[in-house]
Amino acid sequence: MSDLGALNVSRETLDKLSGFAELVRKWNPKINLVSKSSLEDLWKRHIVDSAQLFDLAEGEGRWIDLGSGGGFPGIVAAVLNQEKKRFQITLIESDQRKCAFLRTAIRELELSATVKNERIEILETQEADVLSARALTDLKKLLRFCEMHLKSSGVALFPKGKSWKEEDEAARQLWSYECDAIKSKTDPDAAILRIKEITRV
Repeated sequence: MSDLGALNVSRETLDKLSGFAELVRKWNPKINLVSKSSLEDLWKRHIVDSAQLFDLAEGEGRWIDLGSGGGFPGIVAAVLNQEKKRFQITLIESDQRKCAFLRTAIRELELSATVKNERIEILETQEADVLSARALTDLKKLLRFCEMHLKSSGVALFPKGKSWKEEDEAARQLWSYECDAIKSKTDPDAAILRIKEITRV
């Protein structure tokens, strides 16, 4: 847990994040929540990396996390949300086994969050104030999901790796949007794209 200094949170929140890390390690051999290599550096690669999204979320309301998988960033956001309760958090995941893991984490950590076992493409419109997705698909497709599930006044938070500039360039062929690229705290080549005002070109 050498990266705990990167998280300015209460002891209770830290305990819940530690409990979540243990759940990921316990379940990972069965359903591959994160890659085996990144499990060694779970705090920095996944927990701290996910936590930085919460700091960039504005206001309050409905937070929808798409393709929640192993709970990054959805469960981490739900833990960080516990104290001020700014958001109603919903995790969308099509894999039933991963949904079972997410529901277990919510129950055992006593979090306030909901899991929907559905495909994003056929999910009813969510009207999210905040929409997040991590390691799900390229930016063009993510913006399509924004069109479906993000309020016109909402914000999307998409962590992206070193090819984010190419994805941004390709997406602008189809979409117009405001984008702040915030440098990642966990990877100097990565960025969190904070996107608003999305319309088709």
